[in-house]
Amino acid sequence: MLDIKFVRENPDLVDKACESRQNAHWDREKFFELDEERRSVIAEVEALQAVRNSASKEIGQLMREGKKEEAEAKKAEVAANKERIATLDDRRDAVEKELFDLVAAIPNIPHEDVPYGKDDSDNPEVRRWGTPREFDFEPKAHWDLGPELGIIDFDRGVKLAGTRFYLLGGMGARMERALINFFIDMHNKAGFKEWWPPVITNHDSLFGTGQLPKFDEDLYHVQPDLYLIPTAEVQLTNIHRDEVLDGSKLPLMYTAFTPCFREEAGSAGRDTRGIIRVHEFDKVEMVKFAKPEDSMNQLESMVAEAELCLQTLGLPYHVVTLCTGDIGFSATKCYDIEVWLPSYNNYKEISSCSNCWDFQARRANIKYRDPSEFKGTRYVHTLNGSGLAVGRTMAAIIENYQNEDGTITVPEALRPYMGGIEVITPEE
Repeated sequence: MLDIKFVRENPDLVDKACESRQNAHWDREKFFELDEERRSVIAEVEALQAVRNSASKEIGQLMREGKKEEAEAKKAEVAANKERIATLDDRRDAVEKELFDLVAAIPNIPHEDVPYGKDDSDNPEVRRWGTPREFDFEPKAHWDLGPELGIIDFDRGVKLAGTRFYLLGGMGARMERALINFFIDMHNKAGFKEWWPPVITNHDSLFGTGQLPKFDEDLYHVQPDLYLIPTAEVQLTNIHRDEVLDGSKLPLMYTAFTPCFREEAGSAGRDTRGIIRVHEFDKVEMVKFAKPEDSMNQLESMVAEAELCLQTLGLPYHVVTLCTGDIGFSATKCYDIEVWLPSYNNYKEISSCSNCWDFQARRANIKYRDPSEFKGTRYVHTLNGSGLAVGRTMAAIIENYQNEDGTITVPEALRPYMGGIEVITPEE
């Protein structure tokens, strides 16, 4: 979340940031009304405390002088003063809670490098890698080719769980497992520490990374305060919630494979075919904790790490910078990596890498200490990125590596993870 002092001193910047984002707004008038009341209550409490302290000294002096009646009158005054302070303390707590909730609903401020735009159509391309394949036959979509090969079963997935669930079998299941191990190994080599977190999380963790309260409808509720994770970002970032990190050890680089669960409440009618937009999917996530002056460099290296996975698999892609109208709630700057999918004749997102600045760190209370640079503590900068979405990678491999006879050539880099299998053929 944003610093309340920052909001107080930069309301026009907050206005501009909200106006440039989709469906973002804040109640400026209410903020200043609450902020003024809070400061007024604090000032009154401090004044009353000063009077109380002075009266307490007077009581002692009066008692020593034998002026009991005057001392008792002062005691009554102090008692009334104490009751008033208690009432004001309760009011301050209520005002601060309301002010906190208001500020917590304000999205992050886009970095000055982020281009202005209304939606994803305004995202500028940064670079592209590889050339989309030109087929000398009519290529098939993964939602047709997968079932024909017997590696993806949509009908039985629906039977088992419902719409937007699918079942993998044979080489489909094996490729899913292979891709997970491939991505994790890639990130391990780059210095990321692997974690195996729970897939159930709590309210505080989801608030810390910004999914709550704004995106509650997109989450699967297990119990009133427990949820299935929408991404491993939630767990990896909250490992250090309410902690002070050693600045000499930054950046910390973490990775994890998890299943991810999303209601996709706002995606009706979008990508309804195939395994591009489903309720449960596997993903390998990257998270970093960095010093403020280094976080933008860490964002660029995170994007490069995700790109390397696609390059190693030989999948064409391009990188775009998300404009103000498309950037996520917690991010100050974000890149999307979009892989080429012949079925769409276009690029589709396969990774999103974000620098959240100190936005998540304030919500989750994650700080660092570095006595060689400053006294006290400061908030870290947190970053996250997909490295990569496994299902979408499988879809890209099926479509880009398909052959005219309906088989699929396994990318060379993935073959050691699939027992040396070079070609996927139809299964019964």
